[in-house]
Amino acid sequence: MPIDYLPILILVIVALIFSVLALLVPALLGPRKPTAIKLSTYESGKIPFGTTSRRFPVKYYLTAVLFILFDIEVIFLYPWAVVFRKLKLFGLIEMGVFVLILLVGYFYVWRKGALEWD
Repeated sequence: MPIDYLPILILVIVALIFSVLALLVPALLGPRKPTAIKLSTYESGKIPFGTTSRRFPVKYYLTAVLFILFDIEVIFLYPWAVVFRKLKLFGLIEMGVFVLILLVGYFYVWRKGALEWD
């Protein structure tokens, strides 16, 4: 059965070759004329202020990770809703358990103060 995986192997090889070429060709053939304007920091068309290496608070990253976590978990509700009638009571109970686990995590994060933005 390894021959069945040949198209996937070909796809991976073609993707790798294309990726390497897409990175190497501009680096080797592209113009290199650095100027002060090209090397300056660009912030959405605004004049930059302060240093570019300032630190962000850990709360920012924690909030971002929590948003991504709960946002992705909510995506699982859509496929369940599509096949809800086929799953019947079993699907309803399983989704209830899933949502309950999400709510426990949400209340835990809330009680720990991770959602406070001071």
